[in-house]
Amino acid sequence: MKTFKMISIGILDGEKLVDFPLIDGIIINQENSHRLWVLELFIASEHEAFFTRLKDTDELVEARVVISYPGNEPAGFRVTVDAIQQIGDNISVLLKGRLKRARSKYAEHLLEELITEGLGGDALLKRFESDMRERPRLKKDIEHQDDRTDVELP
Repeated sequence: MKTFKMISIGILDGEKLVDFPLIDGIIINQENSHRLWVLELFIASEHEAFFTRLKDTDELVEARVVISYPGNEPAGFRVTVDAIQQIGDNISVLLKGRLKRARSKYAEHLLEELITEGLGGDALLKRFESDMRERPRLKKDIEHQDDRTDVELP
């Protein structure tokens, strides 16, 4: 097994990426035959209803996680909520799932999308810099969302 520090996490709720301010977080690559990862986030209990809803529906959701260093590109995971535990005034949320295919050429795809939208010059540069920091989902990803061949979790 390998462990990594979780710097930030956002979870896709419908078409909106919801960021959860972490008190602390860790990611564990179990390195098993199922290729499973465990993500544990320690967050304010005000977010418990969101994760309880996901757990009760056993919904498979997309998570975007920055690992180890704030400047790293977010890694995409497909996860379910496995457990929620109250710890003092906060909660520990245990997510289990798989790492999605590596997102390659994000910058190139983003630039192509912005040019297609008709942006140029300073507007293009400003939007490109902003979107590289915030990493919104690309239209290409949304359109091909149903084309994935992700395997269901055991």
